[in-house]
Amino acid sequence: MAAFVAQAQQPLRQSVVIRLSPEDQDRGQNGVQNNFFFTTGSGSDYQNAGFFGQRLRPYLADDQEAIANLDHYRRQKWMYLGERALFVSSVALYGQQVLAGDKQQYFNNTQKAAIGIAAVSLLSNVFITRNTNQHMQRAVQAHNGNLPSARRAMLQRLAPTGVGLGAASTGQPQLALRWSLR
Repeated sequence: MAAFVAQAQQPLRQSVVIRLSPEDQDRGQNGVQNNFFFTTGSGSDYQNAGFFGQRLRPYLADDQEAIANLDHYRRQKWMYLGERALFVSSVALYGQQVLAGDKQQYFNNTQKAAIGIAAVSLLSNVFITRNTNQHMQRAVQAHNGNLPSARRAMLQRLAPTGVGLGAASTGQPQLALRWSLR
């Protein structure tokens, strides 16, 4: 009985269209690193996808391209967390070095290293967050693009808009097809 229920739910999960919230759809490169919100229905009842997109993963389980993009998103988020921890620890080390002795010292070799690490961390933050949001958006687009309804829509866009017969300059009949770009 349980196997039957699992098989009955699998096609339902595969055919669900996922929509991101309007704010999340508009996130571009170097956007904020907040959680994404998505819905599977036509309403506006959005649910949190989680910091690493883990709550979206069950909906994408059957689509390898979407899962790969979600894995890239998770990797980028781990790198972001590591960069933030490195930055905070280097600032804390600098502060500890300033307040370590009776007389405050602001530029010894340890402090120079801490400042350098903090600067490299901030610079790496730019490169880490540049495409993080796009990985989540690509995962949703890949899932929605592989649905049967999306494939039908693609075939409808490729279908000719006009069919007719014409005559060539030699007098032979020709079949004329016309496509419109949409």
